[in-house]
Amino acid sequence: MNTDEVTHMKTARGSLVRQRNDLVRRIAGIELAPIAMAEDLTKILLAIEAVDRALADAGHPHFDAD
Repeated sequence: MNTDEVTHMKTARGSLVRQRNDLVRRIAGIELAPIAMAEDLTKILLAIEAVDRALADAGHPHFDAD
């Protein structure tokens, strides 16, 4: 994976994380969230994991800032 590809993967991961955070905020604001929202969250989490695996396989693992 070249430098541009790594940059694109990290940018994509950031976008997915923002989607996850937005969806979690919306779910938290609902007394009884629809199952479709949980399914959407699961898909986003799986996508983040897939990007993390691709980065790790390429020798550029993602590390949290925490």
